[in-house]
Amino acid sequence: MDNLTVGTIVDHERYGEGVIGKVNLTNYDIYFAHGGKVAISKSTDQISIINKSESLATGPSINLNELEELFNYLLDKKGMHSEEVEMGEKWEGGKLVLVPGNPSLQSKEVDIEVFFHKIVMVRDRLRVLEQNINSHPKLTDEDKVNLEQYITKAYGSLTTFNILFDNKDHYFKGSGK
Repeated sequence: MDNLTVGTIVDHERYGEGVIGKVNLTNYDIYFAHGGKVAISKSTDQISIINKSESLATGPSINLNELEELFNYLLDKKGMHSEEVEMGEKWEGGKLVLVPGNPSLQSKEVDIEVFFHKIVMVRDRLRVLEQNINSHPKLTDEDKVNLEQYITKAYGSLTTFNILFDNKDHYFKGSGK
C-alpha cells in the first residue's frame, strides 16, 4: 500500500472507511468516522483502496478548514457523520461507580463523560445500521420491517440512559409500548 496520497479513501478491516490525512515515512494517518485518527503502517494488508486521490503536491494547496469540510462531507455522504451531542450539565465531572455485590471485590469508577461517549457511539451505530438496512438492495420490505423492530427494541432498552442527555431531541425512543 505504498505511495498513497492525502485524500485517498480506503477501507479498513476493523475501522471501515477512512480518509488519509497525512503521509508519514512509515505509516499513514487515516481518519475514520468511528475510530478517529489511526496511524496505519504503509506495509499493511488490512486496507484496500476505494478511491485513490491524486497527489495534492501537484494540485492546489488545501487548508485545514477545507480538509475538515471534506471529511464532514464524506462522512455525511456515507451516513457516518455524528452530530454534536451535549451531556447534561449536572453530570459534568461526575463518575459512574459500579459496586459489586461481593464485598471482597473492588468497585469500578468510570468518568461519566467516557460512559456518555460510549452511549452516544452505540446510538450512532444503531442509526448507521438502520440506514444500511433501509438502503440494502437485497432485503425485502418485510425483512427491513422485521430488522427495524429489533433496532426499535434496542432503543427502548437504552431509554434508561436518557437522563444523561442535555437535549430531549437526542433521547432514545423505543416503540412506546
